[in-house]
Amino acid sequence: FVTTAVTRGAFPLRESPEDQSQVHLGNLADNPGARKNRKRVGRGIGSGRGKTAGRGHKGYKSRSGNKGLLLFIGGQTPLHKAVPKRGFSNPHAFISRFDPINLKRLVYFINSGRLDTSKTITMKHLRDCGAVYPKVGVKLLAGGVTRLDKPIHIEVSDVSDHARRIVEEAGGSVHVAYYNRLGLRALLKPERFTTIPRRAAPPPKLLWKYPEHYKDVEKQMEARKGQ
Repeated sequence: FVTTAVTRGAFPLRESPEDQSQVHLGNLADNPGARKNRKRVGRGIGSGRGKTAGRGHKGYKSRSGNKGLLLFIGGQTPLHKAVPKRGFSNPHAFISRFDPINLKRLVYFINSGRLDTSKTITMKHLRDCGAVYPKVGVKLLAGGVTRLDKPIHIEVSDVSDHARRIVEEAGGSVHVAYYNRLGLRALLKPERFTTIPRRAAPPPKLLWKYPEHYKDVEKQMEARKGQ
């Protein structure tokens, strides 16, 4: 049995050499310097952080709510404004924002009677039945299906080569059509327009993807004249 001597006042407990080599609740502590005391400001002159609390006199940085000015370099023209812009606009970024729909999901909605295969399925039909809610366009993918039992005719913004091959092998067709945001909104919600706007032409860098766009627009205009 080992005893420890306790002294009065501010002196700590004295442990024997055997107790110092053992770990117990009485000698647990962080390493020296691991924990620092919180800086207490505004506690009087004697603390060294009184009066202005280390912020100095006046100015933006002495006020409450100061979070610093991002990219501020003393009133002169910032570097991000002095240097000219570099880079380009990638037209393929428009294509990458299309909402995907797999053939497996499309077949599910057809078998459940929520899509009619006797006519061309458009993005409006896909939205009305709840298959997809496009914001920019729809891309048809071949996920989950290797063959189709019945032909389907569908119009989307983009299609993968595998999905096109599966649809065409079943006797169907896939028509790729370009719609900008206004044109897509007019297609999905025509009741909000008093006059349906004319479909916009694709950017010059995307004409290779929509070669039949102008033929589609001419057919659309002729159909309106006939009405």
